[in-house]
Amino acid sequence: MALTAGIVGLPNVGKSTLFNAITKAGAEAANYPFCTIDPNVGIVEVPDHRLQKLTELVKPKKTVPTAFEFTDIAGIVKGASKGEGLGNKFLSHIRQVDAICHVVRCFDDGNITHVSGKVDPLDDIDTINLELILADLESVEKRIGRVEKMAKQKDKEAMYEFEVLDKLRTAFEADQPARTLEFSEDQMKYVKGLHLLTSKPVLYAANVSEDDIADPSDNEYVQKVRQFAQEDNAEVIVVCAKIEEEIAELDDEEKAMFLEELGIEESGLDLLIRATYNLLGLATYFTAGVQEVRAWTFIQGMKAPQCAGIIHTDFEKGFIRAETVSYDDLLAGGSMAAAREAGKVRLEGKEYLVKDGDVIHFRFNV
Repeated sequence: MALTAGIVGLPNVGKSTLFNAITKAGAEAANYPFCTIDPNVGIVEVPDHRLQKLTELVKPKKTVPTAFEFTDIAGIVKGASKGEGLGNKFLSHIRQVDAICHVVRCFDDGNITHVSGKVDPLDDIDTINLELILADLESVEKRIGRVEKMAKQKDKEAMYEFEVLDKLRTAFEADQPARTLEFSEDQMKYVKGLHLLTSKPVLYAANVSEDDIADPSDNEYVQKVRQFAQEDNAEVIVVCAKIEEEIAELDDEEKAMFLEELGIEESGLDLLIRATYNLLGLATYFTAGVQEVRAWTFIQGMKAPQCAGIIHTDFEKGFIRAETVSYDDLLAGGSMAAAREAGKVRLEGKEYLVKDGDVIHFRFNV
């Protein structure tokens, strides 16, 4: 079930600095391209205020947050789809992730070289988008050559697949990513089989300077990225990678004081992690007892037995029912007993679709 988000961007946009902050993994960050040749994978905790509230309510012996994976992928350059700058290797790493977090440089700094010689976030975005589109176009053209011959022989399945491939080819030739196209459920089977780079969901991380983080609305670069993202139906999170790397070294109390001094309510990093979590289609349910309060990651649309299986396969095999209460109802009641008396605790069966924020006790028989 593990899903991972890949951090991409041109060299020297702050990508690896941001990854260092996210995972505290210390991925090498240097002022030259390709310092991150192999992808760095880090596990990141998902910030969730609900976990702290449940801990205060239940007073368990320990509290365990949920987490997911971020992969830091080396900077892509123009011509990557043709193998420029180790491009083939980088593109294969992007192919292995489920969503893309695209870091865009939105600050001026003469001491940090820009690979194209100037700071232009939209040009940076176009460079990467075009390389991904060209790589996808190559994949489609390889496939279409084989399928077209069969389609001409009136093979029905080949004719159906050719229609999908031709639609994709036309879009790519117009610099349009696959995620902007609409396909039927049957057609999507062919699209998914291609593992296209441009079908992956994307969000943009606008990396600004320390001076701009408190109020990034006046930053012209950020304004341009937001306008572009709106047209791409994508979210923009504003971060200052340099500050986030510093904050990552602080404890919770020091972090809160530091953010207050900066005039920021919440770390941009926390916003980015949650936004990426949602982009991956992930959600959280909780288990809460005196031994442990714990957050669990599940894919939206999962049923109760599948979610039980995340804890242990025996829970799914022997699933009987899920004793469930929403986080809001439990908090309003003040205790599980009070929530039960108020009729807020439900017994859900095998067809129940688990919701984000559910607090669940699974009943099972092995």
